[in-house]
Amino acid sequence: MLLGVHLLVSVGPFSFLCAMEDGDWVLVRQPAEKDLWTPSLVKEEERSKPLKVTFGGPAKFWTDAIPIGNGRLGAMVWGGVASETLQLNEDTLWTGTPGNYTNTNAPQALTEVRQLVDDGKYAEATEAAVKLTGDPSDVYQLLGDINLEFDDLHLKYAEETYSRELDLDTATARIKYSVGEVKYTREHFASNPDQVIVTKIAASKSGSLSFTVSLDSKLHHGSHVNGQNQIILEGSCPGKRIAPKANDNPKGIQFTAVLDLQISGDKGVIHSLDDKKFRVEEADWAILLLVASSSFEDPFTKPSDSKRNPTSESLAALTSIKRISYSDLYARHLDDYQNLFHRVSLQLSKSSKSIFGNKTMEMKKCNNITSLNCKGNDNALGSTADRVKTFKIDEDPSFVELLFQYGRYLLISCSRPGTQPANLQGIWNYKIEPAWDGAPHTNINLQMNYWPSLPCNLRECQEPLFDYTSLLSINGSKTAKVNYEASGWVVHQVTDIWAKTSPDRGQAVWALWPMGGAWICTHLWEHYTYTMDKDFLKNKAYPLLEGCASFLLDWLIEGRGGYLETNPSTSPEHMFIAPDGKQASVSYSSTMDISIIKEVFSAVLSAAEVLGKTQNTFVENVRNAQSRLPPTKITRDGSIMEWAQDFEDPEVHHRHVSHLFGLFPGHTITLEKNPDLCKAVDYTLYKRGEEGPGWSTTWKIALWARLHNSEHAYRMVKHLIDLVDPEHESDFEGGLYSNLFTAHPPFQIDANFGFSAAVAEMLVQSTVKDLYLLPALPRDKWANGCVKGLKARGGVTVNICWSEGDLHEVGLWSKDNTTVQKLHYRGSTVTANISCGRIYTFNRQLKCVRTASL
Repeated sequence: MLLGVHLLVSVGPFSFLCAMEDGDWVLVRQPAEKDLWTPSLVKEEERSKPLKVTFGGPAKFWTDAIPIGNGRLGAMVWGGVASETLQLNEDTLWTGTPGNYTNTNAPQALTEVRQLVDDGKYAEATEAAVKLTGDPSDVYQLLGDINLEFDDLHLKYAEETYSRELDLDTATARIKYSVGEVKYTREHFASNPDQVIVTKIAASKSGSLSFTVSLDSKLHHGSHVNGQNQIILEGSCPGKRIAPKANDNPKGIQFTAVLDLQISGDKGVIHSLDDKKFRVEEADWAILLLVASSSFEDPFTKPSDSKRNPTSESLAALTSIKRISYSDLYARHLDDYQNLFHRVSLQLSKSSKSIFGNKTMEMKKCNNITSLNCKGNDNALGSTADRVKTFKIDEDPSFVELLFQYGRYLLISCSRPGTQPANLQGIWNYKIEPAWDGAPHTNINLQMNYWPSLPCNLRECQEPLFDYTSLLSINGSKTAKVNYEASGWVVHQVTDIWAKTSPDRGQAVWALWPMGGAWICTHLWEHYTYTMDKDFLKNKAYPLLEGCASFLLDWLIEGRGGYLETNPSTSPEHMFIAPDGKQASVSYSSTMDISIIKEVFSAVLSAAEVLGKTQNTFVENVRNAQSRLPPTKITRDGSIMEWAQDFEDPEVHHRHVSHLFGLFPGHTITLEKNPDLCKAVDYTLYKRGEEGPGWSTTWKIALWARLHNSEHAYRMVKHLIDLVDPEHESDFEGGLYSNLFTAHPPFQIDANFGFSAAVAEMLVQSTVKDLYLLPALPRDKWANGCVKGLKARGGVTVNICWSEGDLHEVGLWSKDNTTVQKLHYRGSTVTANISCGRIYTFNRQLKCVRTASL
């Protein structure tokens, strides 16, 4: 009998509800956030397929492998049978040393470029602007590989018994296959609480597990056996991104990985081979523990001056971890991961009418697919790659659920408090020279990485971005002072682990873009609007916003027509044709520049109001400057003007949609306040077209969603879901690989995150005082559904269920704030008072029908 006695306790980072049962205390995990609200209508048929990414065989290409990660350490699991590879990453392994991100010649060059722009000589200004560019970023590196070699019997495995999957619910990769009568299983996970990558290999028949294990790396390294069951790999990253000359070879970041091997106690033996490998023979099971660390301290400390010893750190970490049983390691991993992942659930399904009508069609389709395992409506096709291939035909809503949650999984796996921010590939990289150096790019990519963190209820995962922004502000203040004789701080288009803030090397069209830091700063204000955390606003966000806005005030100069302007100015990576017929990229006051500045100034003014700083001289200067920024303009053909003048566009289908920033992710263009501009945005998107890399596609989904255009938002969803052939990836624009990594191509992780954020935007939009329910729901495609645990501005958690395309029920709560929200649904608006600590349920008429304690 359960007695009514409960106690909330914390065990490490985890909270449990203790219940007294028959006089004994038992630990019961707190309910997941997604389960705090229960809708009145739960249809049996709406239960979704398992959240698993599945594969029909071992990986042939890197983009077939399974990514796992704990924020800092990552691995790609290939799933080979006779030989297996776990390709490893550690997020602080980069080339280089701290840099000087200033250019004493820049002020003179700036004067020259500004004069050329004022004279209307845009091509000449573009050429001269190269003098303002700097050095390239450093390069993200890899850690190495765990290599497993099994005996030749494994070459004869039964292919039909093979399965490989990533279970998003548990963040676990599993491989299963049979050789004769023996079933082999492998389980891999990356634990954040214990900072270790764990592998368990087991055989169903006693004494049937034999293999060789070793560590290797493409970087300069050495490895050796340590004692009876450990391998130590010690290596170094290049001290320069370019092959150094003999006399110029600075010490790079040092690193160590230690692999610990444990086997079944009463069965099996371990032999050392060549002082570099271990041979396991006739064991029942084996557990591999991989820890790693580096000598990186911070962006300002040279590796040669580092006090860190990665080998002793790794060995000490392993000593602690080895005291924990495998089952406890796994339980701690699950508690930590599911506390984040289980905050949000999403179920989508087609109309029950269309499902019933299509049953016969589906059965016919199944009978025609002889090579695939057809299981009717439950799982029509075997692998996830098959589901991608058939999406254009079946438009399976449950695949959208999977891809949405996969983005959340990846963010949890590559960005945690205390880690580096997610780079262009998250943390996963197998190349010495990855595409675009694997470096964070601030003209869309780094920011898109963090778009889902707030609406998709993963606010902690954004902390690395804010810690990194603080570091950027230190170097950025030097760049601002020396290069531009300005106060505050600045960041340009690409950065790296050394917090590079100066322009990239190369053409002005991409390198000269001093708005990167300003865009990142909009995330600080967004974090406040979602969490209403005044301490965060006061201590973290406002000082950074103030420094950023100080730079922008100095960067703005007196311009045409009494407006303030930015000069030089580019629209990221996009050229125009100047009036003299020459191609150029440098002019003044690009629409994106002004849109970002408006957003930052608005954030400063709003933050000052919250913090009681409205009479401050600096705030008054921001207010005055805000009123003198030029308006967003419409071109002769009815689209949004990308530059300050209506220049001819030589590439109307360009991948960037920078000039639409004001609509999304910004807030200066809204349907309510700017219907004419929204009409122009609509035409701009139509003109831009659907083609583009993955991140461009997901940005367009979000833009169409902000316009409440469900048809076009869904068209772009469908456009992204296209299977990329890794052997011919240059034939593709955007798309998905078989492991659901998104493609530019090649792989870039930003669109994985952009997709999750864009789907959330289709279902919920908000201001601090307004909630828009199902604003861009494709009612004919996702006729039935339920989303639970999304976050909205104002500190509100949102749960919505709908049936046959129409709202059924809404659940709202706020844990820490009492708030007044206007609820909007298809033209109806009601005002709701949300008291903290209570759950409110509203029916389809937006009438509150019940409340309960949280």
